[in-house]
Amino acid sequence: MSGTSTSTTNGADAAAPQERSRLAFDLDVDICVVGAGLAGLTLAREAARLGASVAVLEGRHIGWNASGHQLGTVMPGYSLSVDDLIARSGLEHARELWALSKEGAEYVRATATEELIPGVALSEGALEVSNVDVGNQLISRLQMLGEDFQTEVEGWQVDRVRAELKTGHYFHGVYYPKAFQIDGRKYIDGLATLARQAGARIFEDTPVVSIDPSGIRKRIVTPSARLRSSHIVLAGNVHLGATSRRLSETLLPVWRYAGVTAPLGERLAEAIAFKGSVTDTDGIDHFRIVEGDRLMWASPETTWAARPERFAGAIQRRIRTIFPQLGRVQIAEVWGGAVGETVHGMPQIGQLRRGLWVTSGFGRQGLNTSAMAGQLIARSILWGDERWRLFSPFELVWAGGTTGRVARYAIGMWARGSSAAAGALARYRERARTQERNREARLDKANRQAGTRPPRRPRPPSRPLPEPRPPATSANAGKAQGT
Repeated sequence: MSGTSTSTTNGADAAAPQERSRLAFDLDVDICVVGAGLAGLTLAREAARLGASVAVLEGRHIGWNASGHQLGTVMPGYSLSVDDLIARSGLEHARELWALSKEGAEYVRATATEELIPGVALSEGALEVSNVDVGNQLISRLQMLGEDFQTEVEGWQVDRVRAELKTGHYFHGVYYPKAFQIDGRKYIDGLATLARQAGARIFEDTPVVSIDPSGIRKRIVTPSARLRSSHIVLAGNVHLGATSRRLSETLLPVWRYAGVTAPLGERLAEAIAFKGSVTDTDGIDHFRIVEGDRLMWASPETTWAARPERFAGAIQRRIRTIFPQLGRVQIAEVWGGAVGETVHGMPQIGQLRRGLWVTSGFGRQGLNTSAMAGQLIARSILWGDERWRLFSPFELVWAGGTTGRVARYAIGMWARGSSAAAGALARYRERARTQERNREARLDKANRQAGTRPPRRPRPPSRPLPEPRPPATSANAGKAQGT
């Protein structure tokens, strides 16, 4: 992940690499967290700050998957749209869920400071742009977010969007001035350090072989040690596998790939003036400027694992499609990670049975949601906070196995194709309207010029010519003389 590093001067050492520690001895703790991603580390830090003894078990290393390979955008909301959220849970319930998502964003902002995590490179503002002309829908959405959900938003008309993003592919936009972005890799490394400083113990290269959640003290078995705990929190992703087959099968695994370009110099500023994160309403593109003149871009996705380097060309072509003036850009680095998407589009947060908790399903949810989940479950365990029940309508739903993956990929390809077709049609209609306006303007100008031209002087009437006299003859001449 890109970002500008700074040296630590206050002893936090948030971004400094830690030596990996594997669990090689039996341990007894209050809370065992399975998974050292964003949600798991947030939970570990908050629970330790509240006085609990915490152990985090990670099968590989901190942030090795999606948590360490994201673009770092932080804004309120969920993958499920506001309209669908209201339809599923009701307006008041939706407001409470939205308020929780805002708390998650505030938590990340309070944590992602240079004092706590040097080099986290926080910058302000996020813009969501539409691929089609939806001005009327934009007005109603702004009213809902501002009035019903107390979220600071601004509606941007087409001209303003295109003043910031020099492309004809985008129309209206919704600007979130309180949203922000950070260096995602620095953030998760710093979060791990802060959790350790609070007293949590993090064990890497320690996969969980089995879990026995029965009884007051639950038992966890690892390859080289056993652990007992009052509470177990499954904070993993689609890789939980044998640890919790039932949970992992409720997630659709999706691999999303991103890349960062080589320095582009002045031509990048000429194409993109906006300094925050940009996403489109169809969830296809997500990009922002990093390090001043480099472009970070996420777009391709699959439902199977693949080498990220294979997608450098796809990212390159996508950038050229949206910003052709940049020409052929060089992709300096590509990475990818698997996320778990739920069928209903909401994260899985709550208690599966007494003492067994889950915080998962954060595919397309954002950093704010994983932070909120970790903080919420820590308070639920230690303070009895019952707000996790707000997620009860979104239960564990089987994702369909292999068939579900195929269907998800087909639906994703269809959605991308539909979005591309809808965008092309919207741009065609815009060009047609522009041509019609130009034609009417030319016609109006011609009519005005015709109306203001000085009148032509009427030609003076000509005198009638005298009738021709008959030619003189001898008879006529005689008559004339006789008269």
